[in-house]
Amino acid sequence: MKKILLIRFSSIGDIVLVSPVIRAVKTQLNCEVQVLTKNKYRSLYADNPYVDKIHVFEKRSAEAVPALRKERFDFIVDLQKNLRSARIKRELKLPASSFPKLNAQKWLLVNFKINKLEEVHIVDRYFRAAESLGVKNDGKGLDYFLPEEDYVNLKNYPPLKENGYVGMVIGGQHKTKMFPVEKAARVINQLPWPVVLLGGKEDQENGEAIRNLTENKQVMNACGELSLNESASLVRQAGIIISNDTGLMHIAAAFKKPIISIWGNTVPEFGMFPYEPGDEDKVVIAEVKGLKCRPCSKIGYKKCPKRHFKCMMDQDEDFIVNEAQRLFPAK
Repeated sequence: MKKILLIRFSSIGDIVLVSPVIRAVKTQLNCEVQVLTKNKYRSLYADNPYVDKIHVFEKRSAEAVPALRKERFDFIVDLQKNLRSARIKRELKLPASSFPKLNAQKWLLVNFKINKLEEVHIVDRYFRAAESLGVKNDGKGLDYFLPEEDYVNLKNYPPLKENGYVGMVIGGQHKTKMFPVEKAARVINQLPWPVVLLGGKEDQENGEAIRNLTENKQVMNACGELSLNESASLVRQAGIIISNDTGLMHIAAAFKKPIISIWGNTVPEFGMFPYEPGDEDKVVIAEVKGLKCRPCSKIGYKKCPKRHFKCMMDQDEDFIVNEAQRLFPAK
């Protein structure tokens, strides 16, 4: 194989989760690796040394077809597997493979609570798209390459540098996957370390609400104040990460951080829990088991369909605090 196209359009977490496949294809086949993604996610590939070239599109994947045809690829590894990636493969008319999405099994679990999912992480399912090429999982985990210019120097934040800190990721694409503000504040009030709240601009208001509810004066609301890479830098330097199921959680796993992963309406059985092969003891899953309504979706909702939101409201705050104290690295 001389030249391979890997397709993954979005989003932050998923692009981080396909990084082991990119690395393995490049190092094991010694080939040229190019990727196709949405333009808004280009930066997630830009500093990856295993990516030789990036192709992007704004709205329609067909925009990229003329440039892709010129490359004369030998093979396509489809790590997106949807109608748009199928269209790309049809247009290029090249040998290709993809991975099992298990949509039928997820549907059964969501709608009938029948679990036919195999116990395998999505990273290992992604690797099945490259199996026909002889590529195997090297067991080195996820990659996230942080440019030096985006490194946040903790000398500018003395309390964080001196005492260490907890990074709490409060954002998420769906409300039913987000730890409630009041519960986050109660957890923070029991932690002995400074806390940095992480998320996007849309999380800034919730960050201020948490900060106003905390007695701990060393709470920094960084939501919306930093770029993704700057947020990733703070994740990398944190003692521990407490996170909803979202992109920064997977970035934390790439840095092999201790993680308390908080799950609401979705479940880890879907295969998207933090991936730290060889360091599984660093990952703690916080979830409310035994709810007949959970999972209610394979993705999430704007509000709880049952209106009680027990999957988050019944989260054991003491468990999260105790696990944070156990996992936080000793000075």
